Amino acid sequence: MFYATSAGVLALATAQFFTGVSANLKTCTNNNTLSCHSSSKAPTCCYNYPGGALLQTQFWDTDPSTGPSDSWTIHGLWPDNCDGTYESSCDSSRAYTNITEILKEQGRTSLLSYMDQYWVDIDGDNESFWAHEWGKHGTCINTIDPSCYTNYSAQEEVGDFFQKVVDLFKSLDTYKALSAAGITPSSSKTYTLSAIEAALSKVHDGSQAYLGCDNGSLNQVWYFFNVRGNAIDGQYDASAPLTKSSCPSSGIKYAPKSN
Repeated sequence: MFYATSAGVLALATAQFFTGVSANLKTCTNNNTLSCHSSSKAPTCCYNYPGGALLQTQFWDTDPSTGPSDSWTIHGLWPDNCDGTYESSCDSSRAYTNITEILKEQGRTSLLSYMDQYWVDIDGDNESFWAHEWGKHGTCINTIDPSCYTNYSAQEEVGDFFQKVVDLFKSLDTYKALSAAGITPSSSKTYTLSAIEAALSKVHDGSQAYLGCDNGSLNQVWYFFNVRGNAIDGQYDASAPLTKSSCPSSGIKYAPKSN
């Protein structure tokens, strides 16, 4: 399956946490149904379906490198059908290509500045990258459909989506988690899959993350979640990956960024 911060004590993530801004989404009261765990299989504004698993995905680009040398970068937030399959490009009428303009109109300049540093395209075209992630994955998250909003404003869900992805990314500092376990970028050292998985499980409440490798070099991490409520202000529960990591069991390279 293919889906195109300083020294100190590493804070561990909890199994259940809330992140993001308070959106104008319809209230989900007394909603205890965890996505991917209902037999009714009916989407509502409080139940993510069919994309019930949500993946916060990250890149480690080294040649050319992207983002700071001491941080991974954002890939996106992807809905998965709870079985390793996924839908894509679900609403062409909302496949906006002017993400920067939308965020500026919503007054989200701080968010935009952060994205320009940590959500970066390997070819330097951030705008197209953001539009791709929104159009392919964001439009498939049913709980942020415009019909799920109270007093909906045009493109409101776009800003909420990008803010949510950034907030999740900030709570999952892959670089620090690996460094705390002695796993640092090196042109000569190699690491085992089990050691990397163990290190990242500490920021994912004991759940493993999917690890992606290219020619034996670590370059992707996907953190899987199930959600109670909507995707913006719902409760995210860490879950096991739905697909097997593509890295070898040993000899994994973690190359330094070229800058």
